[in-house]
Amino acid sequence: MPGGTYTLLVAMPERTTITVGALGEHVFEPGWYAYTGSAFGTGGFARIERHRAVDDGENDTRHWHIDYLLGHAETTIAAVAWTVEADIECVVADALPGQPVAGFGASDCNCESHLAFALDRERLWRAIRGAHRAFAL
Repeated sequence: MPGGTYTLLVAMPERTTITVGALGEHVFEPGWYAYTGSAFGTGGFARIERHRAVDDGENDTRHWHIDYLLGHAETTIAAVAWTVEADIECVVADALPGQPVAGFGASDCNCESHLAFALDRERLWRAIRGAHRAFAL
C-alpha cells in the first residue's frame, strides 16, 4: 500500500483532560482538531485504519500522541485527507489555522505542533484540503 501524508479531522464534543504519553496531562477544549502525520513506513496508509481502530475502541495500544486523543471515548474521526507519496507533513501542519497544541505529534521534527484546534469545522476542513492540494508534488 502506498504511503504519504495524511490529516485527520477529529471532533471533541466536550472539555476533557487526557494524559498524552510523555507530554503529560493536557486539557482539550470542545471543538475540532486537525492531526497531520506521515505514513511512509510498512503498510503506508494502513496507518489510517489503525487510527480508526483506536478511535472505535478496537485497539488499545498507544504508540503515538494521537492515540491518546483518539482513545478517548468522546472523540470521533470525522474526515481524512491524504496526499500520496508526498512528504509534506510539516508544511501541512504549519499551514493549518487555529491554535497549535504545543509539542503534540512533533517529537521527531522542529515543528511547534502537528495538532491544531479550531472551533469552526468547515474552515478547518477547507484549510486541510487546501494545504494538501497546495503542497502536493
